[in-house]
Amino acid sequence: MESAVSLKIKLEARFSNELIACELDRDQVTLVLPADKILSVCTVLRDDEQFSFSQLSDLCGVDYSAYGQVDWATHETTSTGFSRGRGSLNETTVDENKRFAVVYHLLSIKNNIRLRLRCFVTGEPPRIASVADIWNSANWFEREAFDMFGIVFDGHPDLRRILTDYGFIGHPFRKDFPLEGNVELHYDEDKKRVVYKPVTITNRVLVPRVIREDNRYVASEEEQNDG
Repeated sequence: MESAVSLKIKLEARFSNELIACELDRDQVTLVLPADKILSVCTVLRDDEQFSFSQLSDLCGVDYSAYGQVDWATHETTSTGFSRGRGSLNETTVDENKRFAVVYHLLSIKNNIRLRLRCFVTGEPPRIASVADIWNSANWFEREAFDMFGIVFDGHPDLRRILTDYGFIGHPFRKDFPLEGNVELHYDEDKKRVVYKPVTITNRVLVPRVIREDNRYVASEEEQNDG
């Protein structure tokens, strides 16, 4: 079994001109690449004997537009059993060029090790080349990322929605997609078909009754108290 440290060294040596970053965290290597390098790098990762990443185990989209916001985090409830959450402790501004990313999880059965790739994608819609010709398993994963995030995978053999309805508008996993959706649908017995109508429910944020202690906030609160 190859170690993550050894893999990181090999990746940095082989892709010194392609990668943006090569990170090691909790025994997991993450390779950050420009979107236009995804096909060339993935082909090498699959075919080069020192890597042999023969399997794509997962692919997903990510929307970083609300990254770092903790609008409803709280430690304790009020005497009535509820507490409105405090504002974010980590206000962040996300670069529009780094709002969307595609994340790939690879497995080398030969070397018994995993690798994560991340590519930020830009444009509207955001675009990146499909890796379906490199790993067949990417076919449905890319359709899911297209459906949920609106990321277009150029060269995909059959890029269409996979989870939502054919007439669905928008992409549900985008952070700016309304929680209640845009329309309601039901089957009309008289018309013998699915019909759409405006949303009748009201969006509201539910406050949890109990939030367990979270060490992420302890240091920040101690610093505020010392100040």
